[in-house]
Amino acid sequence: MSQQTTFLDRHHFLLRRLHSLSGIVPIGLFLIAHLTTNSSILWGKLGLRGEHPEFSWSQGGAAYFAKEVVWINEQVPHLFLIELTLWLSIGFHAVLGTIYALTGRMNTSAYPYGANKRYRLQRASGYIGILFIFYHVATLRWGWTFLIPGGTAWSHNFASSTLAAALRGGEEFTAMGMVVSAFYFIGVSLLVFHFANGLWTAAITWGLTVSRAAQQRWGYVCAGLGAGLMAMAWASVIGFAMHSPAAAREVETKMHPDAAAMPQTP
Repeated sequence: MSQQTTFLDRHHFLLRRLHSLSGIVPIGLFLIAHLTTNSSILWGKLGLRGEHPEFSWSQGGAAYFAKEVVWINEQVPHLFLIELTLWLSIGFHAVLGTIYALTGRMNTSAYPYGANKRYRLQRASGYIGILFIFYHVATLRWGWTFLIPGGTAWSHNFASSTLAAALRGGEEFTAMGMVVSAFYFIGVSLLVFHFANGLWTAAITWGLTVSRAAQQRWGYVCAGLGAGLMAMAWASVIGFAMHSPAAAREVETKMHPDAAAMPQTP
């Protein structure tokens, strides 16, 4: 028996609970906040609360999202520590989750078909989710523009227009832009499922839902939360993919006339 296996076996109880907890706090809370902010591309006009009445509904969404992103990047205190905590949690959750997925076994005789189907999808969504998170952060946060069709560099001062251009592959939709948008759609959908289903299993891990009836009731709650998050995830991807970068840039220029020149999109 390897030293790693011995360590995992010796601390199985603690590690299982830390693994489930890290998926809820801070990762799950960040996912909720992130999707709420990103989906504002469709509902952000309401968030302006009368500010910039000259903006249309579409312009209001771009304006509110841009305003929120600037606030996050320039005014949220201890942003580096928040991001560091989040990345350490994601790393811990991903590594331990991969180990559990590779060593776990499905017991089709003991569990119904639906449970095993969710278990398989939970593993698959974890693998693809890690890949999607890496691509998302590498291209938009680290500036790996060679992975973005059209080479658009994301800027927090022009968050709406540069994100729309990254998903579209430029000012207009391109074939590779459609591939990226589809990857985003699949990626965020799987992450939402992974969180909602993981939230359901976490209650079992922590002994909060022991009976079948309790698990069923909690399942309804998780399904409802998952449906709401899925709606926000789809609204985010579709909203930015269908948004004109030029129209968003016009709004951002009005809001930040003194900002540095925006990276040009092809």
